[in-house]
Amino acid sequence: MWIRRNAFLRLNILSIILVMNFSNVTLAQQAQEDKIKEVISLFFEGLQNGDTLKIKQTISDDLVLQTAFLNKEGKSMLRDEDVSKFLNSVASKNPEDRWEEKLLSYNIQIDSNMANVWTPYEFYLNNNFSHCGVNSFQMFHDSTKWKIIYLIDTRRKQDCK
Repeated sequence: MWIRRNAFLRLNILSIILVMNFSNVTLAQQAQEDKIKEVISLFFEGLQNGDTLKIKQTISDDLVLQTAFLNKEGKSMLRDEDVSKFLNSVASKNPEDRWEEKLLSYNIQIDSNMANVWTPYEFYLNNNFSHCGVNSFQMFHDSTKWKIIYLIDTRRKQDCK
């Protein structure tokens, strides 16, 4: 009887330890996901407000920007975006224009100091629907914070809902 009770007690203690470890891992994962979302939110806040200083806080010096789309003939295209031109277009945005990128969801995958974030979106210009697509962020944690190192998006005007 004592052996069964002792085995049962050990099993309960082991179960509690496993649940606590899983909870700690889950909380740590959630904390990292929240930090990643903050970086992406700050990036889009900078975009919407024409604030390149905010954007620069979120991106690496070697950021790669690309867009994948179908041209008018339906051919798949991949366009490299020059980061300095992108930042200049944000800085020179008409302050009266409202750029709003509504992120519909986040799918975040993290492994150590690397993360991938998939965010379907709808883009509105002055409250009018412009286009939709998906952003794919590659992120790197440099021991102090998460930075966007690669951003590719798709853009389309149809099949958005």
